[in-house]
Amino acid sequence: MYDINKVREDFPILGREVYGRPLVYLDNAATTQKPLCVLDAMREEYLNVNANVHRGVHYLSQQATDLHEAARETVRQFINARKTEEVIFTRGTTEAINLVAQTFCQSQMQAGDEVLVTDMEHHSNIVPWQLQAMQRGIVVRHLPITDDGQLCCNTVAAQITERTRLVSLAHVSNVLGTVNPVGRIIEAAHEKGVPVLVDAAQSAPHLKIDVQQLDCDFLAFSGHKMYGPTGIGVLFGKEEWLEKLPPYQGGGEMIDKVTWERTTFERLPFKFEAGTPDYVATHGLATAINYLNAIGLDRVEAHEKGLTRYCMDELRTIDGVTIYGPEEPHDAVVSFNVGGIHHLDIGTLLDRLGIAVRTGHHCAQPLMDRLGISGTVRASFAMYNTKEEIDALVAGLRRVVQMF
Repeated sequence: MYDINKVREDFPILGREVYGRPLVYLDNAATTQKPLCVLDAMREEYLNVNANVHRGVHYLSQQATDLHEAARETVRQFINARKTEEVIFTRGTTEAINLVAQTFCQSQMQAGDEVLVTDMEHHSNIVPWQLQAMQRGIVVRHLPITDDGQLCCNTVAAQITERTRLVSLAHVSNVLGTVNPVGRIIEAAHEKGVPVLVDAAQSAPHLKIDVQQLDCDFLAFSGHKMYGPTGIGVLFGKEEWLEKLPPYQGGGEMIDKVTWERTTFERLPFKFEAGTPDYVATHGLATAINYLNAIGLDRVEAHEKGLTRYCMDELRTIDGVTIYGPEEPHDAVVSFNVGGIHHLDIGTLLDRLGIAVRTGHHCAQPLMDRLGISGTVRASFAMYNTKEEIDALVAGLRRVVQMF
């Protein structure tokens, strides 16, 4: 185990007070706090290396380009992609999924063709496909989950038809904490010749990902959920798929040559990176990845699994608590309700005690409909959280229950 007190010192915001009480930050599935090394790296670049990348022959541009492309290599190693050409920088998971939805449906699908998603998806993996359904007449089908929030591989395989063109699913549910068996699902889909997109927004900060081992065709994640800056994310795509897909946007950076008659496009990965990239944020993301790697994702995973189990066990000591999601595999997120108390009331009262949790539908309204509820309270964990913070959460909940 790493020295958690030393880690917490890298995140000064964790030492602040809210309403005169020590901050207990348990909203990490929404966004994580940023270590000083990330902030320092971005500030240093703005102060000393700020110039547009790829386009300049002068020293600063070359230096900024080197940092930007070094960040791409850091990401490649982090997910074990074969080539840096398979790493596309986006603004986040949402844009990455929209990129695939638009370009894949445009080039690989016809009206009546199907995309399979699941009942536990974030809106970011539902709405882009629904937009394509409205525009192109594709069909969006959703795969059922069990009552305890799990996805059955056999169910997925059975739902793939001759019209299925893509399966798109979350690696880890942002509500249930379910860790889906994506490797086996990918294998089952590939047996029927169907590619798979993995939404790794909730898994990349917590679990080691190897895209070659998974054999996924596409994978997306966000920097801000893994201690990096906002507004930066990654789309991994197998080279053979990225070569088939048309550009997502047009403009600078993604062009080879423009004439009035026609335009030819840049090689990968630049074909999908129109305009000036957030080259400072890519450097920040790489710094965050290096920070994670230095601590060790295996140790982070073990710590967070321990917190998750401890939180679930402690919550069950409170009368009327309902926890959503499976016992195992369950990672870094615990969603719950308490008796007839509205989740918003719980979140608001906990906030006055300095405890930051998430309430509502968590951008997963179809999942709420499946569970028969309007929303939940969600506590989500990061490498810097402690059992003492969970104790504070449980004590706060007891006070809320007494009030009601």
